[in-house]
Amino acid sequence: MGHSNVWNSHPKNYGPGSRTCRVCGNPHGLIRKYGLMCCRQCFRSNAKEIGFIKKKKNVKFGSSGRVVFQSLLTHFSLTSEKLMRTLVLG
Repeated sequence: MGHSNVWNSHPKNYGPGSRTCRVCGNPHGLIRKYGLMCCRQCFRSNAKEIGFIKKKKNVKFGSSGRVVFQSLLTHFSLTSEKLMRTLVLG
């Protein structure tokens, strides 16, 4: 019983080599999240048909980042006001 007879003689039912893409059969770059079992290339070509839509954020960056800084200040001032209200009422 030589090395060539033993190599890959037992079926592999675990680990990354056991799973393949359900579209093309490629074992590399597999996306398993949500039970997709699809490689990244097939996912990119079929994403819209599956129902995945890329969402864009409508944040406009100023030249010095002032817009982002102002939105952070607004967010934290609103959350601090809510916190103060709950502390006073509670």
